Amino acid sequence: MKKSTKIIFLLFVVFGVSGTISGQQEKGIVGIDNWLNNWTQFRPNQEYYGEPTQILTGRITEDTKLHKRYTYLLLGSVFVANQATLTIEPGTVIIGDYKTNGSLTIAKGSKIMAKGLETDPIIFTSSKSVKRAGDWGGIMILGDAPTNKFGNGSVSAYLEQLDPANYGNTNYGGENIEASSGILRYVRIEYAGKRTKSAGYFNGLLLAGVGKKTEISHVMVSFAAGDAFKVLGGAVSIDRAVSYKSNGNDFKFNYGAQCELTNSLAVRSPYISSSEGSRCVKVMSYEEPGEVDLSKKGTSLTAKNLTLLNDSEDLKNDISMGLVRAGVYVGHFTSLDMEKTVISGFNPAVIFDSKVHINQENLEKIKFSEMYFNNCNGNIFVENNANNDDLENWYGNSAFFNVYSKSPNAETFIDIRNERRPDFRLKINKIIATNNDPDLIDD
Repeated sequence: MKKSTKIIFLLFVVFGVSGTISGQQEKGIVGIDNWLNNWTQFRPNQEYYGEPTQILTGRITEDTKLHKRYTYLLLGSVFVANQATLTIEPGTVIIGDYKTNGSLTIAKGSKIMAKGLETDPIIFTSSKSVKRAGDWGGIMILGDAPTNKFGNGSVSAYLEQLDPANYGNTNYGGENIEASSGILRYVRIEYAGKRTKSAGYFNGLLLAGVGKKTEISHVMVSFAAGDAFKVLGGAVSIDRAVSYKSNGNDFKFNYGAQCELTNSLAVRSPYISSSEGSRCVKVMSYEEPGEVDLSKKGTSLTAKNLTLLNDSEDLKNDISMGLVRAGVYVGHFTSLDMEKTVISGFNPAVIFDSKVHINQENLEKIKFSEMYFNNCNGNIFVENNANNDDLENWYGNSAFFNVYSKSPNAETFIDIRNERRPDFRLKINKIIATNNDPDLIDD
């Protein structure tokens, strides 16, 4: 690995117990106040939500409202269909049934209006008393925005023993890029991602063909057995999202998605992550090239102010044992514009698919600027290629204002060990400049 960049000057600020910041953060998740407070829960196994008092099953075909005074059980595959709207009051608890692989699917043309509050979030969780990742299915929202697939897509493979009458409710994709599938705001999704025989794992939140006018904001997915947030096509924007210790990818974008991801957090654990190569951010345009129309747009992601953190207590040992992978994966025929993002504790920080040729055209489509690469075993590589000199020279150019450091988590973030109110914002208030120095980053 080519050694590259040093920090000329860092302005550190001293934080009191409350973690108050004087001035606005520049990199990683931002906010004068810690926006994780009140609505998130980093130890959901300590919560007791009570027993179900109402059952949701089959199809919801008329406008329906769920009330906080009840606790609901998702029994089997539940669909909101027939252009119906499901409205959920703040503070409502919905429990996914373990035995019947409970899941909630918002069919194309229907909507979910789940508008929780900072002090009263909506909660989707497991029915088991001892909760584990993959206890229930998850939430799938299907829209009619474009994908790059041949024909429309379907999520039917996730839904075992599916009633034939519901096959039409599993389709997604169309031409309405401006479509709205509703709102998810101040919502927690816990212990989702149950394994299926034909489709692998469910995801915490699957957004397939979801249009621009859908709002996804302040959503936390914790301990998912599959991907936390999975986006297939569409043009949805995601803001202030949290993926916490998921087994699969934290944020995966595929099949021509045209998306924005802003001010969001992914915390990985080396002892939970899948051995199949889970990443914090994975940007792809296909699983197999024969299933997509390459004359259509490939996946394009604009990502700003993310914090991507591997929570290792002994990073060197975890890397040597093969427990830590790359933080960001960039696939073939994709575009990624990532800026003001922290990538801390990965092996390496970023990896490109082996089909991505390092040339001017591709480098202009894959941008990393004003980044903070911290404590990673290497920065940016092409898969199966140990020589990254060209990439180091390109992204190490001072015009990109990228910064490289080797600080442990305790010195990098405000207070990530606080069990009630962790604060994953940087202690660094402002990074002034960078220049070349062959002595900062170790091989």
